[in-house]
Amino acid sequence: MSSRKPAALVLDCGATNVRAILVDAGGRLLASASRANAVHPDPGWPGGLIWDQEEIWAGFCACTRELLSRAPEARIAAITVTTFGVDGAPVHKDGTLLHPVISWQCGRTRSIQEKIASSIDPLRLFRITGLQSYPFNTLFRLLWFRENRPGVLEGMDYYAMMPSLFIHRLTGEWLTDVTMAGTSMLTDQSRRTFSEELLALAGLDATRFPALAEPGTIAGPLLPAAAAEFGLAARIPVVIAGHDTQFALFGAGGGPTLPVLSSGTWEILMARSTPIHLEGLDPAAGITIEFDARPGLCNPGMMWIASGILEWLGGLLYSDCRGAERYEKMTGEASLLPPGSEGVGMLPGLFDSSGLRGVYSGLFPGSTRAHLYRAALEALAFRARESLIRLEEWGGFRAGAVICAGGGSKNHLWNRIRADILGIPVLVSPVSETTVLGAAMFALAGAGFFSTPEEAARAMQPELTTIEPGENLPAYVEFQKTYRGLLHHLDKNPAARQESVS
Repeated sequence: MSSRKPAALVLDCGATNVRAILVDAGGRLLASASRANAVHPDPGWPGGLIWDQEEIWAGFCACTRELLSRAPEARIAAITVTTFGVDGAPVHKDGTLLHPVISWQCGRTRSIQEKIASSIDPLRLFRITGLQSYPFNTLFRLLWFRENRPGVLEGMDYYAMMPSLFIHRLTGEWLTDVTMAGTSMLTDQSRRTFSEELLALAGLDATRFPALAEPGTIAGPLLPAAAAEFGLAARIPVVIAGHDTQFALFGAGGGPTLPVLSSGTWEILMARSTPIHLEGLDPAAGITIEFDARPGLCNPGMMWIASGILEWLGGLLYSDCRGAERYEKMTGEASLLPPGSEGVGMLPGLFDSSGLRGVYSGLFPGSTRAHLYRAALEALAFRARESLIRLEEWGGFRAGAVICAGGGSKNHLWNRIRADILGIPVLVSPVSETTVLGAAMFALAGAGFFSTPEEAARAMQPELTTIEPGENLPAYVEFQKTYRGLLHHLDKNPAARQESVS
């Protein structure tokens, strides 16, 4: 028997890239390959945007062949698929699409979202599903079909979510991953299954979706035809994964008292919580609650634009520098300033609905670009703190630390500021591919190399770097009072708030 550790092949479809990545049972990323991914105009709907399933499949095949050439000795023991949420397509049982996959970036369902309030109270919609209402929710997609292409829904055997389309091509089996279903606005958060009431809005029932399956379930063995396209041996177990967010949370090491801050262009702060009663929650607070990758838990979370702001500031204020030099200059200059940026503050709590407006206050004649940059870092850390407080209240837990993963976790100054403002340790993950790592844990557990995903996590998760709150903690406690006081003033004075963001 080979002494090599078994590895999982993770096929990951993102909005900009299609990737194939090999992860072994020790958590090492053995090889990866990617191809560009992009939406295409829908020839059947002016202004519509769709995904090309054949193009994505060809990308998976090409990426897999490429990484196999880089890691020819890899012992592939399981295959799984992750994608972004909400998207899917109506299909026949043989896999024929009755309509291309409409992209979440397509705006065709905006009017549907606006009209749904006449059929169901938006607050009730939130309290059934736990989800914020966005135009791209799968529910609105189905209602668009009902209104514009009714024959498609009547003629389909299934409405298949994105991973299901590829699982079928790999195995010939139809299954719906629970975490993907949980992004659809068609499920009941309290029961971890489809909502008959919401399906009825689209004139459907649960039989028009492939059967729900938990992550880690073996869908079936790899078919010979698919194996030939990928350059793999047939009959490798294909294991259910699903929505990338849930596997990033699991792969990063999140737990019931250990939230994860996924820091990138947007930041997502999400916890793995026991079930939350939705009756007392106000969706206006910005919370969304998705199904966890494991039964018995849910994932309350909040999101806001983050590194997108810092990148804009960098381009605006540090245009004399490029690449790594710009990053070093920004953090180097900002680290010389005291906590509170000498009274210069940024208020991300005043972003408008686009997420791209805010306020600077306390500017003085000696203010520099470093003041503006450090103030942004501090403001975003305060935003994380406010969100954490809400998550703790909603989830009924107290966080002992926060894991930080993603590109924003590489900013050492920001991590120190986070720890001081949060008042608890920040645990920095060295792995940027937490989605892939989490999916590999479920794949290898499903294939029998670990007894549970949790056992896989213990073997595969990397060591985290701990950043404790430091000497600046007291200063930030005082600064927090000023920050929250100004937010409170503007919240209570709409005219001042409007003036500040205009």
